[in-house]
Amino acid sequence: METRRIGKSDLYASILSMGAWAIGGGTWWGDNDDNISIKSIHKSLEYGVNWIDTAPVYGFGYSEEIVGKALKGRRDKAILSTKCGLQWYDEGGTKHFSKEGYNVYRDLSPKALRRDLEYSLKRLNTDYIDIYYTHWQSVEPSFTPIEESMNELMKMKKEGKIRAIGASNVSLDNLKEYVKYGQLDVIQEKYSMLDRRIENELLPFCENNGIILQAYSPIE
Repeated sequence: METRRIGKSDLYASILSMGAWAIGGGTWWGDNDDNISIKSIHKSLEYGVNWIDTAPVYGFGYSEEIVGKALKGRRDKAILSTKCGLQWYDEGGTKHFSKEGYNVYRDLSPKALRRDLEYSLKRLNTDYIDIYYTHWQSVEPSFTPIEESMNELMKMKKEGKIRAIGASNVSLDNLKEYVKYGQLDVIQEKYSMLDRRIENELLPFCENNGIILQAYSPIE
């Protein structure tokens, strides 16, 4: 399997990645067989697809738990990415959506990012995360400047708890702020043969700034 460097970081990951949203089950995807989910991750690694992507909100923590079980004894074989900034623990931040009886808020405050990280490390049963994305960007009325978020992410990187920083669902203005305040290595955006909007502004900016793309919903 061909690999590529993750931005300017020291990480190299397969050009294909395995998304673990569906593994979280729930009303998004219905019931799943956890054993099949775990075997799927093992088979992915076996065939050289070592980039495994998840998020806390996928199944409200359940996807991360399953990924953590799958990577037990195999952690060094995977490039693991997860996300921060969508939380359902309290009413902090700006409401994003409701699902399965939970109200989910966008919260990229330093305190929320730190809490998200510690919860994810526990669920994933690991002491570091390779790529840490901000899942959705901060908006009013509870807005956190990217400078504050990025400062906290850079602290996490210095501590060795994350190895590369990513951002998802961004605008061009967001990207400019991220690179102003730290090292952004990757974005995750919707991109397919039918949806190529990011080619207009985001991709050219990324190419000029050493940032790579991880596409989601590539066949939608």
